[in-house]
Amino acid sequence: MKNGIITLDYGSGGKLTNQLISSLFLKYFNNPILNQLHDGATLPPNNQRIAFSTDSYTVSPMFFKGGNIGHLAIHGTINDLAMCGATPRYFSVSFLIEEGTSLETLEKITSSMAEAAQQTGIEIVTGDTKVVNKGDIDGIFINTTGIGYIADDVHIHPASAQPNDVIIINGPIGNHGISILASRENLELEENVFSDTAPLAELVQEMLSVTKEIHILRDPTRGGLATALNEIAQSSQVEIEIVEEMIPIDELVQDTCKILGYDPLYLANEGKLIAFLPAQFAGKVLQKMRANKYGKQSAIIGKVISGGRAEVSLKTDIGGKRIVGMLSGEQLPRIC
Repeated sequence: MKNGIITLDYGSGGKLTNQLISSLFLKYFNNPILNQLHDGATLPPNNQRIAFSTDSYTVSPMFFKGGNIGHLAIHGTINDLAMCGATPRYFSVSFLIEEGTSLETLEKITSSMAEAAQQTGIEIVTGDTKVVNKGDIDGIFINTTGIGYIADDVHIHPASAQPNDVIIINGPIGNHGISILASRENLELEENVFSDTAPLAELVQEMLSVTKEIHILRDPTRGGLATALNEIAQSSQVEIEIVEEMIPIDELVQDTCKILGYDPLYLANEGKLIAFLPAQFAGKVLQKMRANKYGKQSAIIGKVISGGRAEVSLKTDIGGKRIVGMLSGEQLPRIC
């Protein structure tokens, strides 16, 4: 931890975030369940297998094209549970509210959370509210904790990628990051870019109805696709290859990234998942995904080419190949 000071880079989802987790949180919170570093905790059996996840949300601005902090708070924890293969069921919600926030703003956020919860069939069963002095925080921060149930024959684990696994993504990357940037900086784009925030639990269950042989699911939020793939490569000790021309990116997102110097591989997403599964199931899973409204542009983007070396590489459009590392700084803070 450089100079003993926490900077915004420690919240990027990249190298510094991983250092913070490994050197501080795992040091003091060490236990076999947390050490899996899953998107949620898969708890020991007790009649039913349980997944348990928590997350906090501090996006700026709180309202953006395609959603607001309330949508993110519910969708984000739904998706963390879904990446464990779980069906989300019960949530807690805690608000940290800055003095002076309007009731109208709070009601808009709360109603959007209720709408997002009803969409997936979850129940918000407990919560907490704190109000702090003006200036102590910026607007509203939200924490959501969720519990879901996992079928006995589902065994998704972040260290289970295997050579020859195919990698599928459910649609274009980078929309959330560009939407937040455009709202924050009042960018005048040719068209609006909408956040991809979405609940993915139903999509995951439909994928699992095709095959239970899905090895890994991950939602590439902070740090984007590149960072998520590097985390998987390190956990599974495998070499991953993705193909640039196969990765779906909306043209306006791509053009905006070129102008501003961003790499879409590192932009945050809030409604995307990547799945690792054996090649023989890829076609039917892809077909099922494309029939879901949150997977219409699903695509195979690469594969696991070998074991024994943790590395992610990209085959470029011009026929070259380059290493894709983990995000080392913060492209855009306060993203989710």
